[in-house]
Amino acid sequence: MTPKEPAGATLALGEAGPGGQVLRFSHAAMATVFEVLCVHADATYAGQAAQAAFDLVDRLELDQSRFIAASDVSRINALAAGESTRVSPSTMDCLEIARRMHALTREAFDVSIGTGLDRLDFLPDDFAVRARAAGARLDLGGIGKGYAVDRMADLLLEWDVRHALVHGGFSSVLALDAPPGRDGWPLTLSAPGPGEGRVLARVSARREALSASGTRKGDHIKDPRTGRAVRDRAAWVALAGRGGAEPEAAANAGWPESVQSPAAVAEALSTAFTILPAEEIEGLWRHCPGLSAWLILEPAEEGRAAPALVHLAASRPAAG
Repeated sequence: MTPKEPAGATLALGEAGPGGQVLRFSHAAMATVFEVLCVHADATYAGQAAQAAFDLVDRLELDQSRFIAASDVSRINALAAGESTRVSPSTMDCLEIARRMHALTREAFDVSIGTGLDRLDFLPDDFAVRARAAGARLDLGGIGKGYAVDRMADLLLEWDVRHALVHGGFSSVLALDAPPGRDGWPLTLSAPGPGEGRVLARVSARREALSASGTRKGDHIKDPRTGRAVRDRAAWVALAGRGGAEPEAAANAGWPESVQSPAAVAEALSTAFTILPAEEIEGLWRHCPGLSAWLILEPAEEGRAAPALVHLAASRPAAG
């Protein structure tokens, strides 16, 4: 698994997007640009809420970046066999989601990038990680932006900024309530490779998370199970997550991580879906309430003369 490349598969605000009443705030972090788009009667108040959300992203980066020497992840990567280190509650939460997604995707999503997640024991009650053996090297680049987007959305809701969309470089997006008078935030799905920028699908997002993953010709995503570069593939995932009946329905169906962290889950799935065979993806999404996926499958996968766009849509919980 490698972090998503911004030049690959993308999401973007649709051309017929909301008008000038939408406030837009930006902040550079995690090697991308995070944005808060919202509709609120008080622009100053909304700006303060957005800044609080960006401050939170900066704190998460300090804990979770492998490029910062004193971060939680850097300390985990330096552990010798038998050693342990304490981590922040947010880092532990992100690691637990990553571990669950590792199991769910049959190790196609792997924050250890094939170095062995089973070398580590996570001790959530103690907010600690212990190394069974040395050598695990974690990189949260494939889930960290989605997790940050989830926590930003939590904070905006605490500030009662509800008509909002949050994204991290448009590879991870979380839509809260739609702008007044609209059924959702208009987004487009565009492909990597030749014809890059060509819109393949349009969605109207409300109370859901979306993630894009994929490579252009010449770029590669590696299968962490084999270390080999996989065929060119692009994937977009949408996962119902916020408000109304969605969280309760997800929890009752055994999909609890989507309740609190739908963007992190969507990010992990979109990465895995660029690796897993189409039949394994189909077997997975049937059991995931509120999950939709768009895949570009190469000709060899479908027996076609050209890549095929396939849309998989599970039955969705009713919006509240």
